[in-house]
Amino acid sequence: MNILVINCGSSSLKFQLINAQSEELIAKGLCERIGIPGSQMTYAPKGGEKIEKAEDMPDHTAAIRLVLNALSDEKHGVVKSLDEIGAVGHRIVHGGESFAASTVINDEVMKAIEDCNDLAPLHNPANLIGINACRKLMPDTPMVGVFDTAFHQTMPERAYLYGIPYRYYEDYKVRRYGFHGTSHSYVSHRAAELLGREYEDLKMIVCHLGNGASISAVQNGKCVDTSMGLTPLEGLIMGTRSGDLDPAIIEFLCGKEEKTVHEILNVLNKESGVLGLSEGYSSDFRDLEKGYNGGEAPSIRAMNGFIYRVVKYIGAYTAVMNGVDVICFTAGIGENNSFIRKEVCAHLAYLGIGIDEEENAKRGEEVLISTKESRTKVLVIPTNEELAIARETFALVK
Repeated sequence: MNILVINCGSSSLKFQLINAQSEELIAKGLCERIGIPGSQMTYAPKGGEKIEKAEDMPDHTAAIRLVLNALSDEKHGVVKSLDEIGAVGHRIVHGGESFAASTVINDEVMKAIEDCNDLAPLHNPANLIGINACRKLMPDTPMVGVFDTAFHQTMPERAYLYGIPYRYYEDYKVRRYGFHGTSHSYVSHRAAELLGREYEDLKMIVCHLGNGASISAVQNGKCVDTSMGLTPLEGLIMGTRSGDLDPAIIEFLCGKEEKTVHEILNVLNKESGVLGLSEGYSSDFRDLEKGYNGGEAPSIRAMNGFIYRVVKYIGAYTAVMNGVDVICFTAGIGENNSFIRKEVCAHLAYLGIGIDEEENAKRGEEVLISTKESRTKVLVIPTNEELAIARETFALVK
């Protein structure tokens, strides 16, 4: 069965077509600037040339139509008809407490996703638009929702509740939810496979380090804590997000800058993190590493702050689980930045970690970077959220 995986943003749409049985990637692509002048689609069939096409996409329905036309195109397509697509798996950012697992989408599910819009106002509405577009163009094809928050629903109450009046949880469901769950699930399961260990017997820390970054603690097959919270703003210092801070800072800055809460939150989401610490130099860690090595103070400040927070969370989650068997690095920075991996692990000697310099120098590969003598294993595992979504989708519709 072929599974079409859809990941909708407010003005973008990423897609992959995957054979569920062989897990072979058949085609992938990206629609950009949906609803904005200058929209275009990039399409790459397996074994074929990448095609870039400027095309007007006034809405997501138009984008989905272009995707389906590309997949079934006589010259560049990979399926003869849309009947060869057995199901569509949709990435959905926030499922609140309603969804602890992936689910087949119906009208009731759509309403429950919509009820979570307040928790993810930039993401869930776009996800719903993508689902509706697919349902319109493929009315007889099963749709499955795979939630970023679902993996973290196993957290105990002591981990997900905030120290605020309990009525805010009862009335508004204000709590820690966590994100990147599909990635954390894929990487933690893959780590157990690579080590030849039972998933339920391991204590793991997964470091999903990209422009958006989060860390999770996975104990005996369940997520027991994660760094992101009600929204993806909490936790690590990220590319442009502040991560953890004293909430009183918001009121303080509102007064000093004569800005609204909304305006300050915009600063915390889009102008902070390593971008803010580097005085606006860059949110790209490749630029920051060059600046760091060149002795530039803003880059050194930003890199040190990021590394410190990663080390701090690893230490905290080691304490939460009373030990750790394996630490995994994944996502853009985790998979490709050997410098950051080395610097983080240099602070973890108390866990009996030594790093193999030659293995750590590799980029974007599945590799054990800890030495044979290391008490705690350290793995680099490229994440594959699309494959994880395809697996979840296939399991529900096969």
